[in-house]
Amino acid sequence: MAKLYFYYSAMNAGKSTLLLQSSYNYQERGMETLAFVPRIDARYGTGKVTSRTGLSGAAVPFHDRFDFFSHVAKARKKNRKLRCVLIDEAQFLKKEQVLQLKRVTVELKLPVLAYGLRTDFMGEPFEGSKYLLAWAEELSEIKTICHCGRKAIMTLRIDGHGRVLRSGEQVQIGGNESYVSVCSEHFLKGKPR
Repeated sequence: MAKLYFYYSAMNAGKSTLLLQSSYNYQERGMETLAFVPRIDARYGTGKVTSRTGLSGAAVPFHDRFDFFSHVAKARKKNRKLRCVLIDEAQFLKKEQVLQLKRVTVELKLPVLAYGLRTDFMGEPFEGSKYLLAWAEELSEIKTICHCGRKAIMTLRIDGHGRVLRSGEQVQIGGNESYVSVCSEHFLKGKPR
């Protein structure tokens, strides 16, 4: 039975690297994958999964009203070697899209591997993450570390001067210049370093 997997973590844990490695593993065995990335994250170009390590791969950009089930069903008809669906930055999915991905596993019998953040910089769950945590058959935490050496489970947003921001829009695309992964203690104390 195909399953919906959710691999979650704080920022900078290597989620995109693991997605690209999973895709490579399938392709090395003669099976095709179909990767998706949010259109709003165009830091490295549109339609590319890119890791901080420099690895990258082609992906289909998605937006809030994108229909995953329809897109994957059409792709499957065209390519019978398609064996896996991969989602980068899965926290940006909407509830309906998580349901569509669940349908991909049940009706199209394709595994879906979703990689994303569990919570935002205020400690609030993202919509996509909330429903992936609720509906995925398999949940895996990808671990990263805080500056103190403990496991980082939260993300702080910082401004250009390194000051912690505790309010603002939930979605602000950025990397190390905007976000720092920290343990619970340093999240509560607002200490990014």
